Amino acid sequence: MFRRIAMTMTMTNSIVLLLFSLTFLECGLLFQRVSSLGINYGQVGDNLPPPDKVLQLLSSLHINKTRIYDTNPRVLTSFANSNIELFVTVENEMLSSLVDPQQALQWVTTRIKPYFPATKIGGIAVGNELYTDDDSSLIGYLVPAMMSIHSALVQTGLDKYIQVSTPNSLSVLQESYPPSAGCFRPEVAGVMTQLLTFLRNTKSPFWINAYPYFAYKDSPTKIPLDYVLFNPNPGMVDPFTKYHYDNMLYAQVDAVIFAMARLGFKDIEVGVSETGWPSKGDGDEVGATVANAAVYNKNLLRRQLQGEGTPLRQNMSFDVYLFALFNEDLKPGPTSERNYGLYQPDETMTYNVGLLSSSSSTSSSTSTSSTSIISLTSSASTAIKKGTQQLIYWTCIYSLAIQMLIRRPY
Repeated sequence: MFRRIAMTMTMTNSIVLLLFSLTFLECGLLFQRVSSLGINYGQVGDNLPPPDKVLQLLSSLHINKTRIYDTNPRVLTSFANSNIELFVTVENEMLSSLVDPQQALQWVTTRIKPYFPATKIGGIAVGNELYTDDDSSLIGYLVPAMMSIHSALVQTGLDKYIQVSTPNSLSVLQESYPPSAGCFRPEVAGVMTQLLTFLRNTKSPFWINAYPYFAYKDSPTKIPLDYVLFNPNPGMVDPFTKYHYDNMLYAQVDAVIFAMARLGFKDIEVGVSETGWPSKGDGDEVGATVANAAVYNKNLLRRQLQGEGTPLRQNMSFDVYLFALFNEDLKPGPTSERNYGLYQPDETMTYNVGLLSSSSSTSSSTSTSSTSIISLTSSASTAIKKGTQQLIYWTCIYSLAIQMLIRRPY
């Protein structure tokens, strides 16, 4: 009698432990997937919060990757000893000088090494959209500068921790529809081969700045809004691969992968260094609304939480950097350029994408620290619902097993 009770209690404890482990594993996976999401922290404004405040905001939101467009010492210093990984940038105008290996070494030893590893620097973007920049003379400097910077990282022992790449505009493609027709523009194909060779040799990703918003703005009567916003829609089927695409961003990423394959590079990782949607625009900027911006970024964030890949690389998740953290009032160009931010400069939300931060200011008498909640009702509730269903299922199974053991004679 006592033996049977003891065995039953032992089995019950093991089952409870297993159920709790499964539950926490489910939650752990949910939060682990956020690691593939970063955000661009632009600083072209005269009213932005100081870097230490930005760090607090990012930390409260559990966003652990951010990209900056320079090597601002204030940012690098403020982000020291934090869990935020920085993706820093070499400004376009510096490329010609950094072709010189000695200049590149000096740049690394003054702009990177003093801050690493206290500040987590995971990547260096050499220039930005060079292949489609108005100054085409810079193109010839790009890969040589990247090689010099990488060599400098090797000399300083940092190459194992910091990747070197460059973000490209989607307009480097001659064709992007259907995705299987993806190919680079003829005028950049030669230098693109040099870039891809460097990326393959250094195991670095090919970064693309991809904005479905631009395609929709240019052809709002031809491109379904739900298709570019990740909303439920019939999507499109690539006639050659038969892959089904339910959103434009994934189709654009796969078009880049096909373009690289056409040049003989099938094994290079692709990441999205910029994507976003403006919350405000000029009269001719169709679709630039708060509602559309909120839907695009919220739906994209759900996809990242699920860790899914594109139809071409279904089992391979990819990094995405949202553009951008703040509205930047000094950016030139149309109104939309100044209205991509998830937040206003005073740190109030432009719109809610599901990243909620509750601070101690809500109740100073009862709270002494800030906590953050990822509240993506669709993806989070789905994951929780799935976990709950699994918990109920296995509880019933193990309860039945226990009853059978209790009734079994010894």
